[in-house]
Amino acid sequence: MLKKFYKIIIVPYTVFLLYLMFFGMGRKQMDDNLLTMAPIMSTINFVKGCISWKDAFRIVVGNIVMFMPFGFLGWLFPGLNHLKNLVFTFVSAITIIEALQYFSRMGIFEVDDILLNTFGVFLGFLIKKNVEERFEYFVK
Repeated sequence: MLKKFYKIIIVPYTVFLLYLMFFGMGRKQMDDNLLTMAPIMSTINFVKGCISWKDAFRIVVGNIVMFMPFGFLGWLFPGLNHLKNLVFTFVSAITIIEALQYFSRMGIFEVDDILLNTFGVFLGFLIKKNVEERFEYFVK
């Protein structure tokens, strides 16, 4: 039951997320291509420069939570039931998306986004495993 719901919802969810990454929240094409390659430090500096802690928390936690559903991709693609395969595939895909943001100038290529998004996928994977173990009947 859960797998069927997931299969129905993940494609529109992915499209919505891509919309947010390229056009959402009032994004406009930037004059310059921006790249931040200082992992963790760029997020710390972002948080320090934020208008409020609430905004910083929302953005940082959002980068994790919004990608948790991709930890369940093993339900669609059995090869992604292994964490190593899932993480390799996801990091490859999110790096391509970040590069598209950079080259289209509709966002910033940020290593921190890749790390936070991947952490979200990892948490989603752990939740998926827990759900499969505890609620075997509903997962089918």
